[in-house]
Amino acid sequence: MAQAPVWLTYGFTYLAAAVIAVPIARALGLGAIIGYLAAGIAIGPWGLALVSNVQDILHFAEFGVVLMLFLVGLELQPSRLWSLRRPILGLGLAQMAGCAVVLWALAWALGLPWRVALVAALGLALSSTAIALQVLAERNLMRTDSGQKAFSILLFQDVAAIPILALLPLLGAAAARQPHGAGDLALEALRTAAVVGAIVLGGRLLLRPVLRWIARSKQPEIFTATSLFLVVGIAMLMLSVGLSMALGAFLAGVLLADSEYRRELETDIEPFKGLLLGLFFIAVGMSIDFGVLARAPWAMLGLLLGFLAVKGVVIWLLARASGMPYQERPVFTLVLAQGGEFAFVVFQSGAGFGAIGTEAASLLIGAVALSMLLSPLLLVAVDRALLLRHARLGPPAMPPVPDERTLSEPPQSAPIIIAGFGRYGQIVARMVLAQGLKATVLDHSVEMLEVAHTFGYRVFYGDATRVSLLRLAGAGQARVLVVAVDAPEQSLKIVQAARKHFPHLQIVARARDVTHWHALRDLGVQHVERELFRASVLSARTVLELMGENPADAAAFAERFTAHNVDLSERMYAHQGDREAMLAVARQGRQQLVEQLAKERQERMSARASVPQDSDEPPAA
Repeated sequence: MAQAPVWLTYGFTYLAAAVIAVPIARALGLGAIIGYLAAGIAIGPWGLALVSNVQDILHFAEFGVVLMLFLVGLELQPSRLWSLRRPILGLGLAQMAGCAVVLWALAWALGLPWRVALVAALGLALSSTAIALQVLAERNLMRTDSGQKAFSILLFQDVAAIPILALLPLLGAAAARQPHGAGDLALEALRTAAVVGAIVLGGRLLLRPVLRWIARSKQPEIFTATSLFLVVGIAMLMLSVGLSMALGAFLAGVLLADSEYRRELETDIEPFKGLLLGLFFIAVGMSIDFGVLARAPWAMLGLLLGFLAVKGVVIWLLARASGMPYQERPVFTLVLAQGGEFAFVVFQSGAGFGAIGTEAASLLIGAVALSMLLSPLLLVAVDRALLLRHARLGPPAMPPVPDERTLSEPPQSAPIIIAGFGRYGQIVARMVLAQGLKATVLDHSVEMLEVAHTFGYRVFYGDATRVSLLRLAGAGQARVLVVAVDAPEQSLKIVQAARKHFPHLQIVARARDVTHWHALRDLGVQHVERELFRASVLSARTVLELMGENPADAAAFAERFTAHNVDLSERMYAHQGDREAMLAVARQGRQQLVEQLAKERQERMSARASVPQDSDEPPAA
């Protein structure tokens, strides 16, 4: 019987470990990252030893981080990135410098040589971009104050990794044998500037025409191949001058953020990013050297807790000094306090150049890997602590409201839950409150929650797609759930969670467009309002009046058009999926409306003409 190739055996092993470990971790409420790390430990050298070439897999899996930053760049327009320049340079520099200086001083005070202490401090000051962005995305925090600041710090760290790597040869024994002259440094700087300039100019002048040409071929697989070719090519260019692959991919994403092909690129690359990120976390789990842990358990424990505590304190103080809301600080601190994947490169390179010893590098790599394993567990614990605090006391640091009786009652007594307190949700909430009804508001914007709390609503901070938050907000006893969030994807997730876990809830939802309206109806939501439809009808009514239409006729037409459009949407929904049938129904409905309105207009004109000119009786409406 033929033996399977090694690559096929390893691929089967990775997939089997992920398929088993990740669902178990999610079922236990620990998250997918813990599942991947646990799978890596299980199949790695210190588990079942099913895989041995850990470093090769780790280098390959790092491409998942590259793809993730490319997708992040696609979401950031250059103007928005320019608006982040102050937190990138301010907070980013403060975090790196603050953490590195404190860690270096402590390590030196404990008797380590200053070079070893400096390499350790610089590596430990870095954070995991992969885990941090994954956590922020899962919690819908990327657009919050903490999410933007965390992203700015992570971006600065990617840039700071370049001079850190350049410093390692100077700190090691190899620096004495291979000195770098001023000419060599100038040449390196020139090459770096040339590559970055080529990416920027190429992105502006070449990428869109090339993508347009590829799109005209109408071959989806070629467009997917082009997307991967683009990211791989830029990563290779950045590596050729010693820069970060992730930084280059991010820059390419930013250059394409305004492109009409942005969504297609996201759709093509997203599956590869998810698989490679999972493989990366598995490789991190496999790379944990439990032999070092066994030889020096107390040193490992002290190093792990020590650097987490130091970074946590520094980052918390930065968050407080920057005016970050109190509720957002715990997650912000934890996602940045852990070690980062780039620390593996720093410590391995430092050992190669002789800046630190091999044993010290193994100890540091183990501490970083354990911190990446511990961080998601701490986030789960913090989540539960904050939710319990919300359940008992409500959100902290909120101004009191005049109606103390309302606040003293349990949050479960509110019969209405409003998910999203933006423009749409606020109007719904105001009308509800005006009728003397109580409502609980869910939102991840602290500013919006402060406004809601001031006006007497019960407020819960967090992502309404999480079943635990809905349950604590009183979804089990409430009667109506208003889904008023902006993003259609989040809206559908909230409805799915409510339908599955709280089937008794009557759902009133906001739809962005017809496609979103259809998706909500597919989930069984009967009460759906398109967010701009009625406002647009009122504006059209005003236009008709300004053009000389009788106000009463314009109002009657607006009501008739609204009723007709609602009925037409229901008729088209029955043919969803059949584009030709939907278009036929729409054309038929439009023709019926035109004929009906023309008939009514003729009847009104005839009625008015039949009224005597000297009669005091008003014309028929």
